[in-house]
Amino acid sequence: MQNILRILFTILILGLGIFIGSSWKMSDTKETKQESSIEKEEVKRLETSNNLADKVEEDLGRSDLNTAEKATIRLFENAAPSVTFITTTTYQRNFFSMNVTEIPSGTGSGFIWDKKGHIITNYHVIKGAARAQVTLADRSTWDAQVIGAAPDKDLAVLKIDAPTQLLQPISVGNSDNLLVGQSVFAIGNPFGLDQTLTTGIISALNREIQSVSGLPIKGAVQTDAAINPGNSGGPLLDSSGRLIGVNTAIYSPSGAYAGIGFSIPVDVVKWVVPDLLKYGYLQRPSLGIEEASPRWMNRLGIEGVLVLNVNRGGPAEQAGIQPTYRNQRGEIVLGDIIVGINNEPIASRNDMLLALEKYKAGDKVQLTLIREEGEVQLPIILGKE
Repeated sequence: MQNILRILFTILILGLGIFIGSSWKMSDTKETKQESSIEKEEVKRLETSNNLADKVEEDLGRSDLNTAEKATIRLFENAAPSVTFITTTTYQRNFFSMNVTEIPSGTGSGFIWDKKGHIITNYHVIKGAARAQVTLADRSTWDAQVIGAAPDKDLAVLKIDAPTQLLQPISVGNSDNLLVGQSVFAIGNPFGLDQTLTTGIISALNREIQSVSGLPIKGAVQTDAAINPGNSGGPLLDSSGRLIGVNTAIYSPSGAYAGIGFSIPVDVVKWVVPDLLKYGYLQRPSLGIEEASPRWMNRLGIEGVLVLNVNRGGPAEQAGIQPTYRNQRGEIVLGDIIVGINNEPIASRNDMLLALEKYKAGDKVQLTLIREEGEVQLPIILGKE
């Protein structure tokens, strides 16, 4: 009996050893396969990179260019056909003869958004213009129609009736993952010199600049790539040639490049442009109120947004927001003062507008209001502007 138990125990030990050995071997094989796969991917990447460099060298007929130069040249060649030159004119009446003549009013840049002929540019490029023309990379010039504008975001959409084969839409990237120090490239038409490339880096993020309407544009990209008058509306590109911003402003007392430029982040562009194409303007959710002017608020020494009137049948009236009114003695009784939206502090009208941009019509938000009896929380369903 003891012999039988001894034999069974020996068999058990041998079996366990074989199992452990097999598992170890399988693990090693798996790891070897993974390492082999990684090595193959790396070899493939290097081969692709080398092939691209060889192709650039072959296309250019130059072997004396370094890798960075070749990449920049290829980026420009790929992106330049998407960049446009915009000229605007306005009408002027002669004081003596009363004759109306058309005169140049400005120049700027833009880029092709889609094959339908939509061109994106800054609003301030076409503001007040009686006529706009778009010149493509092949030097052909086309009359442009303004499809939509968003002064608060300094963006506008034009449309030209150019053949599809002349329209090369720009490659669109993202701006939520940008990093200070990464390389950027600007293509535009500074001082009327079309198809100009400048390079630099992102020197800061989340800057705040003023739009044409006075409403701040938050999240702007700061760059040291040269941006001059005429660059406005042109694209800011990453090292892969993807759109990451729209060049819109320079920081300079003289009006010329002084080392700091600003671009509207592309994520804002992707949010605004669909509304401009569909409606012609930027649709914001609305509270359905008429608010007091900043001058009133300053005189009263109040932070927040004072409600003067509520639109009949609008979201504010339905939610029970109280407007400003005169009592029987002729005294002004202040209405509700909005000081928060979903726990986000509201100190001014601009704060309120920027906060509402995060929502859409039909969303339910919680307002924080100041009334005579104190602070009140009030839910409201946002309407259309």
